[in-house]
This record gives sequence, C-alpha cells and structure tokens, in this order.
Amino acid sequence: MANVAVIGTQWGDEGKGKVVDIYAEQADVIARFQGGNNAGHTLVVGGRKTILHLIPSGILHENKICIIGNGVVVDPSVLLEEIEQLRKGDLFPQNTKLMVSERAHLIMPYHRSIDQAREAHNSGKKIGTTGRGIGPAYEDKAARTGIRLIDLYDEQSFREKLHRALEEKNFLLKGLFGQKPLDENEIAAEYLGLAEKLKPYVADTSFVLDRENKNGKKILFEGAQGSQLDIDYGTYPFVTSSNTAAGNASCGSGIGANAINKVVGICKAYTTRVGEGPFPTELHDEIGEHMQKVGQEFGATTGRKRRCGWLDIVLVRQAIRISGVTDLAITKLDVLTGLDKIKICVGYKTPAGDYTHAVPADIRILSQCQPVYEEFPGWKEDISPARKMDELPPNARKYLNRLEELAQARISLVSVGSGREETISLRDPFRD
Repeated sequence: MANVAVIGTQWGDEGKGKVVDIYAEQADVIARFQGGNNAGHTLVVGGRKTILHLIPSGILHENKICIIGNGVVVDPSVLLEEIEQLRKGDLFPQNTKLMVSERAHLIMPYHRSIDQAREAHNSGKKIGTTGRGIGPAYEDKAARTGIRLIDLYDEQSFREKLHRALEEKNFLLKGLFGQKPLDENEIAAEYLGLAEKLKPYVADTSFVLDRENKNGKKILFEGAQGSQLDIDYGTYPFVTSSNTAAGNASCGSGIGANAINKVVGICKAYTTRVGEGPFPTELHDEIGEHMQKVGQEFGATTGRKRRCGWLDIVLVRQAIRISGVTDLAITKLDVLTGLDKIKICVGYKTPAGDYTHAVPADIRILSQCQPVYEEFPGWKEDISPARKMDELPPNARKYLNRLEELAQARISLVSVGSGREETISLRDPFRD
C-alpha cells in the first residue's frame, strides 16, 4: 500500500478535482495541504457538476476522513457556506468526517480589502489575484502576525491580535489606498460567531493523519493551483502565495515526508492559464478558441476566461523534477478531438538565439522565448466512450506515447471526458 500526493504540473486548472475524486474511492483519508478559496475543483458525477473551493474533493464519498491542513488559509464564512451547500445538495455523506487543522491561518476581512485595493492601485501591473485575501493572509503568517483557527477559542487573545492587526491594516487601507477603515467590533462579533459553527470540525489534524497512517490507512494528499504558480518555482511574481510542489504536502498537512510514497502529476493535454504572466505556447487563433470553447475553459472560482495554448512539456518536466512525480494523469484529451494537427512544445529558443530545455527564472526572458514544436496528426473520432488505451484512435495513442517519452514519467490515467466514468485507468498508484 502507498500514500499518494496529487499535484498540478501546469498553471492549475488541470482537472485535479476529477482525479482526486477518482482516487478518493480507494483512499481512507483525503488531505488538502495548501492554498485557499482561490482554487476551484470541479467534479462531474452522474452529470451533476459540483465545485469545491476549500473542502477536499473526497467529500463526495462515503466513509472518508477529509482534512483541511495547516498549510491552507481558511475563510470561515466561505467554508461554512460550502458545507451548507453540500448538505443541501445531499452531497455530504453522514459517515464522512470533515476536519480542519486548528493551526490553519484565517483569512480576515482586512486581507480581502487589502488584496483588492492593491490590485486596483497597481493598475497596469496587476498580478491577477482572485481578490480573496489569500496572499495577504500568507503574508501575515510569515510575519507572525496572523490569526489561527485555534485563536478564535480564546476570546481575549483573539481580540488582542485583531486589535494589533487592524492598527496596521486600517492605516494601509485609509492612508495608502484611500479606503474606509474596518470596524474592530464588527469583525470580532462576526468571527466569534463563526467560531461556534466551526467548532465541531476543528482538530489536531497532524495527530489524526499520523494515527491513520500508522493504522495502515491509505492517504491521498490534494494540492491546489499548479506547479507554475509555486511561490518559488513558478513564473514569479505571477504566482500564488504558497508552495504548490509535492514537498509541501508534508509540511502543509503535518506528516513526515517519508509517509508520501507516490506523486501523481495532473497534466492537461494542452495548456491553460488564468490571469497575468508569460505563456510561451499561448494561441490567439481559432485553435485557441476551439480549446477554450470545447474545454469550457473558465475559472471555477472566478469565472475568468482561461488563456489556451499547446502542451508545453518544458513546464511539465520542471514540475516532474521539483515534485518527484512518479505518475502522470492526462486530462481533457477529448478537447483535442477534431483538430487536424496537434503540437507539443519540446524546448525554447531564447532571445539570445540559444536552445533550452529549462524554464528561465527571469520572466522577461521567458516572455520572449519562442516555443520549438513537434507536430502530430490529429483525430476526428469521439474518444469519450474509450475505457482502454487500445480503444483510442491510433493518432491519439501516438500523441500519448510521445508525451510519455518526453515527460519521462509513466501515464497512469487518461481522462476522455468530464464525467467520473469517462476515464482510462492504467495503473493504481496506491498499489502499482
């Protein structure tokens, strides 16, 4: 038996939600280890679409433990609303437990206000943040001025921390951004009220994970965003505010690194990105429009239209390297159906005229890099009924075989449609 971490190998939106949902059937525990409600995982089960922002995708399954780890920044009102919507839709099984780390940092109203005010203030130089307060919450965590979930259950300590925080935040909001200052008592009343509703879910989740691991239970670690949004290895500064690489599954959930045995990298059969930043293989033509329309490429959290382009194996190989990816799950292969030619970027030609297989750290250089492509014949056949590799058209198989060769990682799953059942499973990462 093995424990498995699932990460995105591109700029997010690779279809992690569906893959986690599939693997959650076999797992006993599903743990989310980073990000906040700036991520959206879309699941389609029985033709019914469900979008999750904070709660692990395993929540739809019976008899599971779903954990929101200490590495996640939590907006209490968003979490409670998500729980309520799941219960209303009869999507929260009675025998499935949801636990939130008592050490998780909270997104406060001033985090959202500052996030949005900065983006407006930096007109022309926007990062592309969702405005949900995730970045400012992580800033306070690093500055040791953050408020954790456990702090809500000591009212005096909570009020002291809130008071100190608002002295600085209101100064910024009023003095720098020209915004209305926030009311301390209103925030305190709101969050103390939310604390009572959240209390049944608060736990020492590190202890729970260790216990379940020692009892031989299978654990699935769920990341948010993608490797190219990693705070260290992404296209900085157009990144998220946490580490999206698999190494953070250990720190962000509170379990030893040796407890993670396999890493599944989710790789969309083409590339998309939401927001600002360089994108070497981006298409501004009818093929890009095909990917956008057929793939329904809109952000699950913001609704923003995603930029689309050919698969960039240079980015994927970097993700495989930094996360130790052992298996690849290829998603949205069906979106490429109908295209006469399909391309994979296998390297970059730099502004200096050199050829490179690496992602430049300097985004000014990356933004000027020209992709070097390999071209493949497309296919016209509907691939959504395929459940085995030999049921795919020959050209689709050739494309996947070359992708696997270039990535130097084995393909264990291929998604041929949005539904849970529209999947070709080649290997079980918990066993093989």
